[in-house]
Amino acid sequence: MSALPRDIAMNAGIETVWRTVAHFVVHPPPADWRDELARRLGRRPRRVGLWTELAMYGARRCLDIADEAALPQGARLRVASKRGAWGATYTGLEQLDAGLPMPFTFMQSQPALMLAEVGRCLEWQGDASFMLCRDPERLLQLAKLGASSDGLLFGIVEEERNEELPRTEWWRLVPA
Repeated sequence: MSALPRDIAMNAGIETVWRTVAHFVVHPPPADWRDELARRLGRRPRRVGLWTELAMYGARRCLDIADEAALPQGARLRVASKRGAWGATYTGLEQLDAGLPMPFTFMQSQPALMLAEVGRCLEWQGDASFMLCRDPERLLQLAKLGASSDGLLFGIVEEERNEELPRTEWWRLVPA
């Protein structure tokens, strides 16, 4: 999915038209994406999993394209995925079966950690949530409901799994 099906949402019976300020997608990311993220942040992300790093990379790049140094405080952050942090979840379950402690692996499987790290790399605190859903049009409709005039940063992040390549795709949307 390179473009969202439509940029109009129904909100409490009132039609709100949305404008796409920026769109960023990589599927798969370039070989040096982690180095690029570290340069942009001025530090290497620590103790976060691949899924979180992909989210940070895509969100930061989308805001850079929108020419925004930080996400406005009133904006909403929504991240969606079909599986979430698949690699960390699978590894954590293997470690649990083996009787090993799993503090970092378990934490890396939690969407709340991803949201906190994305917020941190965008210099933002506010209304953020993660959605598991297979219907992209429905995701966008839900994400837009109740968003303020500061708009929305919406991303879809997937790790590599089976034949699917990793993907991070983001939109910066504001009411027109």
